[in-house]
Amino acid sequence: MKRKTIDINADVGEGLNNEGQLMPFLSSCNIACGGHAGDAQTMQSVIALAKENKVKIGAHPSFPDKENFGRISMDLDDATLLKSLINQVQELIKHLEAQNESLNHIKPHGALYNLANTDARYAKVVVDLMKQFDNTVKLYAPYQSHVAELAIQESIPMVFEAFADRAYNEDLTLVSRSDTRALLTDSNQVCQQVLDMVLRKEVKTITGKTVSLKAETVCIHGDHPNAEAHLKKLTECLLQNHVAII
Repeated sequence: MKRKTIDINADVGEGLNNEGQLMPFLSSCNIACGGHAGDAQTMQSVIALAKENKVKIGAHPSFPDKENFGRISMDLDDATLLKSLINQVQELIKHLEAQNESLNHIKPHGALYNLANTDARYAKVVVDLMKQFDNTVKLYAPYQSHVAELAIQESIPMVFEAFADRAYNEDLTLVSRSDTRALLTDSNQVCQQVLDMVLRKEVKTITGKTVSLKAETVCIHGDHPNAEAHLKKLTECLLQNHVAII
């Protein structure tokens, strides 16, 4: 019987300076590359930490809006947005190459991530971004999202992402952060949700209904106050259930 596997990722380089605590538990990371957070110094230091811990490195581009941390939509035409995203990813690649590392994947951030999941216009912008790079670079995006389906049509390599520490609606969107139930704060809850995703290919939604879901990587939010505790517990839980972290 084939052993179950999962990738664990986190968004990093966003100014919290907690990467040293998170990296030992990650198998991939998404580095902010100047859009919502990050600069040359943070990119260089986080790349070095990822390299030291043998963690796969991805770019985490966003709307170019540090003031709002990339969490609200910007009124940009598609060409302007695409150019900004390309520049952000290329900036990270420049620092990767300086340390003899390569780009594994791209994962949009914040409002761009959410819009690309549900809006065909933004899904196309993200897929057009992916086309700027060779097909060794994968897209991290949710199962059955607009952007994932378009990427598959365009033969973009896909890794289906789910969230370990966020609650889900029945349509597989994330519960709004304005809802007090949006974040899973208990590490045992986080572990159970990930086990359901990996072993049973499903998630229990905020309404109590169970919905099918495919997850090849799960994200722990690096800015969550319990992120390190969640990762420690999750690592133990997965290994106890014979799930390999890759």
